[in-house]
Amino acid sequence: MEMQPPLWRRMRFTFRNATMVICSLNLVTALILLHGFFNSYSRSAVAGTQPNSAILQHIRECEEMRLAMQPLELIKRVREIQQEAYVEPEAVLQKGTKQAAAVDLSKRLKDFRSFSDATNLKALEEWRKRKMERARQRLREKNGTTARL
Repeated sequence: MEMQPPLWRRMRFTFRNATMVICSLNLVTALILLHGFFNSYSRSAVAGTQPNSAILQHIRECEEMRLAMQPLELIKRVREIQQEAYVEPEAVLQKGTKQAAAVDLSKRLKDFRSFSDATNLKALEEWRKRKMERARQRLREKNGTTARL
C-alpha cells in the first residue's frame, strides 16, 4: 500500500496561484465598490429630480432678501469716489513735480554757493592734486611694466 502525501502537500503554493487569488479578490472588491457607487448615485439622482415646491419658494425668497439687502447707493458712491481718486493724483503730481523741481534748483544754487567758500575751494584743489598724483603713479607703473616685457 502506497501512502499518499496529505492534501496541503499536494497543493503547492506558487507565485502563479498567489497571483490568481489576489486578482480574484481585487475583482470581487471592484465589483462591490462599483455596485455601491451606482446604487448611491441612482438614489441621489432620483431625489434631486423632484424638488419640493416649498423649497423652491424658500430659495426664491432668500434670493430676493439678499438682493434687497445690498447697499446699492453706497456701492455707487464708492465707485464715484474711486473715479475721483484716479483723477486727483494727476493734478497733484503736476503741482508736486513743479515744486520738486523748484526745491531741487534752490538746493543746487545753495550747493554752488557753498563750493565758492575758500575752505571748500582749498579742499577741492587738494583732492584734484591727489587724484592727478595717483594717475601719474599708475602711468609710471604701466610704462614700467611694458618696458620690462
